[in-house]
Amino acid sequence: MDGAFTAVAPEPISSVEPMIFREAMAKLGAAVHVVTSAGAGGRTGFTATAVCSVTDAPATLLVCLNRRSNSAPILAQNGVFCVNTLGAGEEKLADIFAGRSGVHLEERFAVGEWITLRTGAPVLASAVVAFDCRTIEVKAVASHNVFFGAVEAVRLGPAGQALVYHDRLYKKV
Repeated sequence: MDGAFTAVAPEPISSVEPMIFREAMAKLGAAVHVVTSAGAGGRTGFTATAVCSVTDAPATLLVCLNRRSNSAPILAQNGVFCVNTLGAGEEKLADIFAGRSGVHLEERFAVGEWITLRTGAPVLASAVVAFDCRTIEVKAVASHNVFFGAVEAVRLGPAGQALVYHDRLYKKV
């Protein structure tokens, strides 16, 4: 049986309870971003802290989004997104794009000054930094899609503090 193997079913996933995990994640401070997209599917945006660099060659970011989100099919169809890192004092904008104000999808862009870079995704002029990305891969993981984006353009915003979310509160860093 040299070189032979037996296929084995994957082990059941063992994980902490969702409430315990959410409580623990609240203790993990993270930058607050508004992720935007525009294209054939329309224009949308949502607030996210689940954003991460993947590699610098080629420059790649990832963004996680619940598949039940109204923005999920639009982001998937458009194939582009911009990660706009919010500055201190932009809590209202974060809440609007998080859906805490009752303002939906396209209407959210009435707040803030919006421009575009290479992909056509909306870029917040006041963002600390904006990463304009083209989706290169999407992976389904449990309830979320993980969008991997090649960074096609970067816009550095005004100097100053950034907005973070920690312990279920906005804080300035």
